[in-house]
Amino acid sequence: MFKRSFAASKDRAAKATKLSKRSYRDDTKRRMLETMEADSSPSPMGSPHLTSAIITLVVGPEHRLFAAHEDVLCFSPFFAAALKEQFFESTAKRIDLPDEEPQVLSCVLEYLYKGDYSPRLLHDKRRNTWVLEGSGVTSPPLDADSAAPSPRSLKSPNTSRAAAGSSPDPTVYLASVGETVLRDTAVYCAAERYGLDELKRLALRKQGLTSGVDVGTVLRSARYAYAYTPDSDSRLRAHYLALIIRSRRTFKRSGTMQMEMEMGGKMFFDLFVAMCNHMDDIVDSMPPPAH
Repeated sequence: MFKRSFAASKDRAAKATKLSKRSYRDDTKRRMLETMEADSSPSPMGSPHLTSAIITLVVGPEHRLFAAHEDVLCFSPFFAAALKEQFFESTAKRIDLPDEEPQVLSCVLEYLYKGDYSPRLLHDKRRNTWVLEGSGVTSPPLDADSAAPSPRSLKSPNTSRAAAGSSPDPTVYLASVGETVLRDTAVYCAAERYGLDELKRLALRKQGLTSGVDVGTVLRSARYAYAYTPDSDSRLRAHYLALIIRSRRTFKRSGTMQMEMEMGGKMFFDLFVAMCNHMDDIVDSMPPPAH
């Protein structure tokens, strides 16, 4: 399930460059259109005029109301199935999402309409790297499925938010679990629920660009990821395992890490297996002893 090696990515000194107007949503739009042509499914990106019915979404325990066009929502298999069940109803259609978080659903709807969610992912054409809007952190041109985190993602408990930069707060408070986790993790898990694989790839790539996150938030987010993704997930879960292994010097000094490990859970068995594989890779790469 997990790759045998977690090769550290090289930090690159980033000079101020002018970003091209191309963004991740341009690639998303192209893939959405290809999907639409392949299976004739409706695509919000391919509809020049949004004339379909307006669907009411009732979100969370406080019953926050959202509205979206039916043809936009139907790009998600989850929403398409929910609306199909209401096909013969004469009253206005609505979908109840009592366990969803309004802030997370906002990101999902923004993606369905625009192919991205804030902060946007922009492409530096000259360097062929990706950068979050409003942040100076860049990534090499990796495949989105294997966006690899770096130890720079962490900060010590004494690091202030101002020192971490002026980029938007990467966390979101989830009332359903009573904890603050990384927004991109919550969006990834929502994309899993709604059957939006492209949104999962986008959220994973964005999380690979997140920096200035404390150990506690990383561990809470990892626990959330394990709770809301299937055991077959090999992207987000592996992302957290790789981050912990790369930043093991920080984690092994963390009281939060010790407490989490004492509580246990499948994540720590996976971490043990991944670290064993990592050590095996190191041993296998060593030259044979001279005779």
